[in-house]
Amino acid sequence: MPVIISLLIVVGVAAVCVAAFFGVLAYRHHKLARQLDQRSDDQVHYVFVINPSKPQADQRKRHIREFCEAKGLTQVDFIDTQLDKDGRVCALEALDRGADVVVAVGGDGTVRTVASALSGTGHALGIVPIGTGNLFARNMDIPVDDIDAALTVATSHGSRQVDVGRLADADDEAADHGHAFLIIAGIGFDAVMIDDTDPELKKNISWLAYFVSGVKNLFAPKYHGDVTITSEDGSTHTTRGLSFRTFMAGNCGQIPMFSLMPDAVYDDGILDFEIIDTSGGIFGWANLFGDVVHQTITGKPGSNPLSTNSTMDQIQGVSAEITLEKPVLAQVDGDMLGRTRHLRFTVDREALCVRVPEVAPDMSATGIIPPIRD
Repeated sequence: MPVIISLLIVVGVAAVCVAAFFGVLAYRHHKLARQLDQRSDDQVHYVFVINPSKPQADQRKRHIREFCEAKGLTQVDFIDTQLDKDGRVCALEALDRGADVVVAVGGDGTVRTVASALSGTGHALGIVPIGTGNLFARNMDIPVDDIDAALTVATSHGSRQVDVGRLADADDEAADHGHAFLIIAGIGFDAVMIDDTDPELKKNISWLAYFVSGVKNLFAPKYHGDVTITSEDGSTHTTRGLSFRTFMAGNCGQIPMFSLMPDAVYDDGILDFEIIDTSGGIFGWANLFGDVVHQTITGKPGSNPLSTNSTMDQIQGVSAEITLEKPVLAQVDGDMLGRTRHLRFTVDREALCVRVPEVAPDMSATGIIPPIRD
């Protein structure tokens, strides 16, 4: 009898959780529909930058054409990314063509590279997410499962100014700009996990493929280096001989189901630096998972008080510089940058204008922004 009662309790709790999940989902869809009804179309020049390698990219392009024709949008162009022509180059070409709004149609990589070119120009970025994780779109509440809703957001008035993170090889004097990131940049375990992810598996099981790669790299050696973080008030904090599994800088901190950086805000001009370490083999990684679950539930950064073999130190600042004992892989929003041992993280505050469903409270009641031209 006690076993039956326990099972009934578990089933009951699961049912409540499922009902709550679908309830929240329904509320969000209702809220989105209400927001979209209040928006007005923006009759300006749009250029859609499309990643043709994404599944159904051609079908999406036809859908976009039909959507724009139905909306009466007449100034519409398309540019495809190529192996030797990334989103940044395409976005610069779009601006040369006179685009008022550049819309990234792809995953986080396409969004990131397009944003890199638009940062600081005043031109708005629209997003039609058709990638694997679509993490930036999720953090901005842009619909990831409704292309018409995403297109409505991209082609109507209503935007926010967001920060753009930059990761630069501090020893590369020839680089004219740091690599942009909108979500998270990092070195160590997270970069190795992304680099080792099977592309075919990624197509089949989406972002869960990263976890498969992560399991394969749980017991990789730790990383060692010196880190200096500069706070908003200009003070610096240096740690020498730091040992860690992962060092990350976050502009947004939410991933599907979990919160990696609960305090990360995309428009505060601050990066959230997270230093993760584990010990004790698999037990340490289990502790770390508990830490992530704990901060997801509580909404507060840091380790679970019961953790004994893992640490998640989170520090906010406007920049960080790290010098490593050996060259390591680095990543920005899931794009690999190769190996380096001297990196600099910085942030450009509110440098990017992004079309979003919910506008900032200090904007006009309608969220209308006049078109911006060079």
